[in-house]
Amino acid sequence: MAVALEDLLRECAPQVLGAVVRRYGDFDTCEDAVQEALLAAAQQWPVEGIPAQPRNWLITVASRRRIESLRNETARRRREDAVSHEPAAPAVPSVDDSLTLLLLCCHPALTTASQVALTLRAVGGLTTAEIARALLVPESTVGQRISRAKHKIREAGARFALPPPDELETRLVAVRQILYLIFNEGYTASSGARLHRVELSAEAVRLTRQLRARLPDDGEVAGLLALMLLTDARRPARTRPDGALVPLADQDRSLWDSAAIGEGIALITATLARAPIGPYQLQAAIAAVHAEVARAEDTDWPQILQLYGILEALAPGPMVTLNRIVALAEVRGPAEALRHLDAAALGGHHRVAAVRAHLLERTGDLAAARSVYLDAARRTLSVPEQRYLAARAARLRAP
Repeated sequence: MAVALEDLLRECAPQVLGAVVRRYGDFDTCEDAVQEALLAAAQQWPVEGIPAQPRNWLITVASRRRIESLRNETARRRREDAVSHEPAAPAVPSVDDSLTLLLLCCHPALTTASQVALTLRAVGGLTTAEIARALLVPESTVGQRISRAKHKIREAGARFALPPPDELETRLVAVRQILYLIFNEGYTASSGARLHRVELSAEAVRLTRQLRARLPDDGEVAGLLALMLLTDARRPARTRPDGALVPLADQDRSLWDSAAIGEGIALITATLARAPIGPYQLQAAIAAVHAEVARAEDTDWPQILQLYGILEALAPGPMVTLNRIVALAEVRGPAEALRHLDAAALGGHHRVAAVRAHLLERTGDLAAARSVYLDAARRTLSVPEQRYLAARAARLRAP
């Protein structure tokens, strides 16, 4: 019951916020009012039962909370007068505001951290405490980020409306980036004792499904969803029962989620056939190549290397280059891959060090590999990654 209620509230949250903002316009006050309505529902519905029209119930309560909030402000008399002359509330609009809400939460005036926090609360329906737990930051920090984000939106004069067609694609780039960022933090947590934060990756998949429902012809949204499905399908095999990390080559592929793989492959296959190619589609295609074979040794690395080459030309970045070098090692050997890694100068990220250590180990330079594994372990804040890298180093210790 508790889980069903939580799911219902999470599903209703963006619809209710969209409807209330559409009616009254002021995102800041409306967002606070909707949070209070959700809290009231979480307390009342388990006792009194779920109303026949839960979305309408929440909209009504949020509207009342907004009016009460205005009455309590400094300009009470003036605003009460405005409220008293407010026209009767129109019928609840049937339009789906989820895309408009996503675009507002990913407004370019906001920092990435604020975009993530605001998206998770306003569109994802997570409470401030849930976001704090998921991001491993204090609840007060999340509250401040959300508060600042709403202030910034107000200062920027952002309107609750779809941007003009010529600006839509640019804004969608930010939306896709934020959804992928949320997914990645859930799939491989950047810090803490757990490798996964399932609530974040699940929320990113859910929101991307919603976005695809609104934009079924957007090839990159479809590619992003396929990439998430194909990546998340590996999650059951990525850790042992004690939480230890299992690298891709050693995973028991019978544990992979075959339904998610089937959906992801079907989606990316259909998308590549009709849409202009983009970075998310290419990454999904690479994930599909991994997913299509039952054994790691059967992986089509030449095809993956070719796809990374296209991806690097289309959307260059340090992690893309690093992944291409990993594929290069499988096709042409670790020595050549090391030369490319040295030439790339990818910086001090722990994953760069981890790849270097792996390549050194494969070339037989075990002392250097051990030292670099330990360096990589020191650089990551993820406990499972630290333990995995330290274990690799210990395995190379001289007898």
